[in-house]
Amino acid sequence: MARRPEELLQLLTRAERLSMRRVQSVLDEFDCSVEAWRVLDLLSDGQGHNMTALAEHAFLPAPSLTKLIDQLVDQNLVFRRVDPTDRRRVLAHLTPRGMERRQLLAREVRADWAELGPLHSEEDGKRLELLLDRLARTLEGGTTDGQGRVSAGRAERAAGRGR
Repeated sequence: MARRPEELLQLLTRAERLSMRRVQSVLDEFDCSVEAWRVLDLLSDGQGHNMTALAEHAFLPAPSLTKLIDQLVDQNLVFRRVDPTDRRRVLAHLTPRGMERRQLLAREVRADWAELGPLHSEEDGKRLELLLDRLARTLEGGTTDGQGRVSAGRAERAAGRGR
């Protein structure tokens, strides 16, 4: 593992950019952006999601997400409905066509990643996912105790000081 935070940051950034480039090359064949793919993926659970959740999942600011959702609605991939529990909010859902598109994209991306072969075995993938999730949770406001449990930490204290 990298010994200095800047080394780890460099490795994470490089891996993220290379993987997004690889995924985008697959999505380009279907005229789909990574952000649209992320939205379709989240909506595939059938629950319907509000704009805040979609923006966070797609890593987009609200105005950009609104434009993207408008495009997905125009393509008949997504529809909007008023939230039955809070009529002030709008929930986005996949249309049947949107579900088909998401399934097609997921198959194609998985097939492309399968070409990585032993570099991305199931065991390594699970371990990497666990480590990255632990890192993200730690950076979001806590530290881990060595067994993966998150506790309040430096980031939370810094937020309290107003940085």
